[in-house]
Amino acid sequence: MSIGFCSRPAPPSPTLRAMLLGLVGVAMFSLTMPLTRIAVAELDPLFVTFGRALGAALLAAAWLAYKRAALPPRAALLPLSLVAAGCIVGFPLFTSIALRTLPASHGALLVGVLPLVTALYSALRGHERPSRGFWGMALLGSSLVVAYALVQGGGGLHRADLLVFAAVASAAIGYAEGGRLSRSLGGPEVICWALLLAAPAVAPVVLWQGWPAAGEVGIKAWLAFAYVTAISMFVGFFFWYRGLALGGVAKVGQVQLLQPFLSLVGAALLLGETLSLANCMFALAVAAVVFAGRRMAVR
Repeated sequence: MSIGFCSRPAPPSPTLRAMLLGLVGVAMFSLTMPLTRIAVAELDPLFVTFGRALGAALLAAAWLAYKRAALPPRAALLPLSLVAAGCIVGFPLFTSIALRTLPASHGALLVGVLPLVTALYSALRGHERPSRGFWGMALLGSSLVVAYALVQGGGGLHRADLLVFAAVASAAIGYAEGGRLSRSLGGPEVICWALLLAAPAVAPVVLWQGWPAAGEVGIKAWLAFAYVTAISMFVGFFFWYRGLALGGVAKVGQVQLLQPFLSLVGAALLLGETLSLANCMFALAVAAVVFAGRRMAVR
């Protein structure tokens, strides 16, 4: 009589795991636009930008102390500074100002070009060499995003649009530098040390702005501020940088082409902004590009 043993399911491949980690990070980041718009409706954009950075820095300090993490090497200071400048200050600042006048759905569509800009920066820095097929998919997906944004914007770009593009450039630098550094330092360590590196610069701005008086700001704005502090600025990067480290900046970065659709859903649920059939068709087209792009070679 033979005894059968149940075989364990095969673990996911490193590429699939990297893509799933990246997707979790993107899902967390996707609510940043609509929740930032909720926050800046009652809070000053400077307070939202620097207050969330300071709050996340306190969380980072607690995490590093709990892990008894070693100090980063001197060679890591420059990329950590670029992560701090791009992801902790640049992107939140530009989007907070833009979303005072720009619908969250429109801003989310413009952020869709972020994967291409990230891959471009990484390639220029000499970190990765995407194939022609990869560039074709990245250009196609980004062209879809820009064309749709122009249609939604009445055929033109405005000052707030330019601020969002500046935010995209800032985030691309921070994502590429952080993703590369995560391979040696670790994803959580990268965002935590970057937050602490930025803390001396952001703390004076928070003190100058002052904490809003009780009763001036509603609970909805405070909850939105709490999310962009704890999730968008802290926890989301744990997943995102780990995915970039495992799968590469260019390839895993393509998952972010799905972020505009996720943000559109968030804007519809949280802000009541319209989620039309055209939006859904656009999301399906972008998803197809992401699927094709992840099959292209990246050296």
